[in-house]
Amino acid sequence: MESFWSNLRRAHKGTFHKLSPKHLNRYAGEFVSKHNIRELDTLEQMATLARGMDHNRLKYQDFFVQ
Repeated sequence: MESFWSNLRRAHKGTFHKLSPKHLNRYAGEFVSKHNIRELDTLEQMATLARGMDHNRLKYQDFFVQ
């Protein structure tokens, strides 16, 4: 658990710079996914990510048109 929070804090300082409370569940979900596949080799990690994206279409209007 400590390594999970450490990675999230490191990303906050290095990548995201600001974690919006509105999207905090998405940031946490991303790091949960990364944490769960950390012991797989690179090709297995890429295959897992590709399987997760299958049949998940993101539409512009779902996010920006209201």
